[in-house]
Amino acid sequence: MKKTIAEKVIAKHLSQGKMEPGEEIALKIDHTLTQDSTGTLAYLEFEAMGIPKVKTELSLSFVDHNMLQNDFRNADDHRYLQGVAAKYGIVFSRPGNGICHQLYLERFAKPNATLLGSDSHTPTAGGMGMIAIGAGGLDVAAAMAGEPFYLEMPSITGIKLTGKLSPFVSAKDLILQILKQLTVKGGVNKILEYYGPGAKTLSVPERGTITNMGTETGATTSIFPSDETTRAFLRGQGRENQWTELKADDGAKYAETLDIDLAKVEPLIALPHSPDNVKAVSELEGTPVDQVCIGSCTNSSLRDLKIVSALLKGKKISENTSLTVSAGSRQAMQNLAATGELEPLIESGARILENACGPCIGIGQAPTSEGVSLRTFNRNFKGRSGTQDAKVYLVSPETAVAAAITGKITDPRKLGKYPEIAMPERFVLSDAMFIYPSLKATGKVVMGPNIKPLPTFQPLPNKLTGEVLLKVGDNISTDDILPGGSEIMSLRSNIPEISKYTFIHIDKTFANRALERGGGFIVGGENYGQGSSREHAALAPKYLGVKAVITKSFARIHMANLVNFGILPLAFTDKHDYLGIAQADVLDMEFTELKEQLCVKNLTKGTTIEVTLCLSDLEKSMVKAGGKLAAIKAKQK
Repeated sequence: MKKTIAEKVIAKHLSQGKMEPGEEIALKIDHTLTQDSTGTLAYLEFEAMGIPKVKTELSLSFVDHNMLQNDFRNADDHRYLQGVAAKYGIVFSRPGNGICHQLYLERFAKPNATLLGSDSHTPTAGGMGMIAIGAGGLDVAAAMAGEPFYLEMPSITGIKLTGKLSPFVSAKDLILQILKQLTVKGGVNKILEYYGPGAKTLSVPERGTITNMGTETGATTSIFPSDETTRAFLRGQGRENQWTELKADDGAKYAETLDIDLAKVEPLIALPHSPDNVKAVSELEGTPVDQVCIGSCTNSSLRDLKIVSALLKGKKISENTSLTVSAGSRQAMQNLAATGELEPLIESGARILENACGPCIGIGQAPTSEGVSLRTFNRNFKGRSGTQDAKVYLVSPETAVAAAITGKITDPRKLGKYPEIAMPERFVLSDAMFIYPSLKATGKVVMGPNIKPLPTFQPLPNKLTGEVLLKVGDNISTDDILPGGSEIMSLRSNIPEISKYTFIHIDKTFANRALERGGGFIVGGENYGQGSSREHAALAPKYLGVKAVITKSFARIHMANLVNFGILPLAFTDKHDYLGIAQADVLDMEFTELKEQLCVKNLTKGTTIEVTLCLSDLEKSMVKAGGKLAAIKAKQK
């Protein structure tokens, strides 16, 4: 049988199931990745499993999100993460080393392997020919314990690239065009596989930008071939021995295909407040810009920073515009400094931030009230920047620089001649900020006062009754459910405290009402739970007593997180029934077993609707047990 690239990697790692779209499969995981905003909880879960050492080929713990140390909480969590890494055999990346996805692509990614990460942008490594999937921390903890990762076999969408990108048009513009076509839910339960002569013209960092932001389509992951371009990148990183060629067989079949001529892509921009709200930059020219932020795991590579430096050389940023630059890794910054390309950034008036996620996750650089901020990031959900009424646009590094110089949205093609940049054959390498575990060391795990024990939950009862605590619309993100930002994210290891912020920007009364009423139901529209992989967006509602979430459809990772913590993810069998339920209605469900079709009684209105439970037998057993952790513990007895 002729196989696609994705099918080849999946076949190599398949431990259970058949590679037929919609079927449940289990994958052996080679590498795992965590970051500090999700990692603390993931390691608390791993410790609760009682496993003496991680069972993966490689597991990594990065500190890149919560870098602001206003008090002891983040510092204590970082100390805990370092202790856990030493004890259980995990590579630890110290604060300031860089962003997990950029660092992983540079130093650890390799073709034809699997990666599971507790961050939704883990598919960045697909730019290296990997099956790299974002998941909740509990799924990652289970993988570290040697459990396979279960998922629905995705269908594979082939994206054929021809031609070559024009000057001042970059990989960010390409993925924005794809988002415009597919929307933020068009990739659900799909793998986006890139091929064709145009793919060969893209560098590994450019491929990483595309696979990174493929997450915003809802795709399970995205993947590129491993070719001579991949080999050259690995050679530059001193890792050529890890290269293997990986390409689709001639005649391999895709479930669907998209054809894109790179030469026809133009500078694009995503308008507030969704990554798929895309227009041509030329349509918005002249809009005043208050702030420009360059960085994030999407556009912080050495390639991106070299372009930014070349375009800023000899220029000054507009007096009414603030420009920040945050490199994705210390390596990128070192290479920029070694060639003198850091100087133009400093001379231009740009503010150089730490090598970290920073503004992308709402930690620092909140825009002014009603401010316009252009960012080379991957998400522009309302309020994510830290300013609720800000207007955040997503752009390429080229468009970002054009706005920083002119003080307004400007087509970057008006900047003149496109600069030629030279990527090094050998990168300046330094792994000094990685701490590798010793075979002899046991590690001392210190838990600060902000780290609280994991809540334990009872098995699912056969009768659920409660009020509709909240009814929301389409495309509710995990930022809507449990926001980021420095204050809230510092509570990531303290579930009782962080749960107080659940839906804080939608309904400030939600947490108190949920506790007062003993929990209840949430009703939502399409694509509920899009965005970040943060499992806190499931765990906090569970702690508050949420029994089930009924929606028109779910985002993949969030639905898995609901299952992991024993919340029933139910879909309206008839989506029109969404209109018949109101907030404060009292719902009742009674069942002897978890069937695919279940009935929900609306005691307030005297009506009954049918809902669908699309779970495998394994997932049903986890929900019944009270969640995945309870199921794993029961398995070990």
